Amino acid sequence: MGIISEFKDFIAKGNAMDLAVGVIIGAAFGAIVNSLVADVITPALLDPALKAAQVENLADLKTDGGILYGKFLAAVISFVVIAFVIFILVKSINSLKKKEEAAPATPAGPSQEELLTQIRDLLKK
Repeated sequence: MGIISEFKDFIAKGNAMDLAVGVIIGAAFGAIVNSLVADVITPALLDPALKAAQVENLADLKTDGGILYGKFLAAVISFVVIAFVIFILVKSINSLKKKEEAAPATPAGPSQEELLTQIRDLLKK
């Protein structure tokens, strides 16, 4: 089997396609969460604290040595928000799966034993 056909088999597998879809959706979701942090959380929560500290922008926070710990702080806040949203998403999906597993499948008709009993009773007649 040549390397080209092995590569085609690899790409055609569901796992590779699921991974590709996950990466694309993850990138789009990351943009949404970054906007949430930059456009909602920072102006609502951090801007008042930054004004009190007399800092215009979170990225402007730095030490005398030039270390930009404000950018690091913004990245940490973004990570925490992303992790929390993913946690809530996974938790809700898991609860839906548990509900599906908990609901037993009801048989469409009588069981095999009931059918055999009915056949036996009919044969006796």
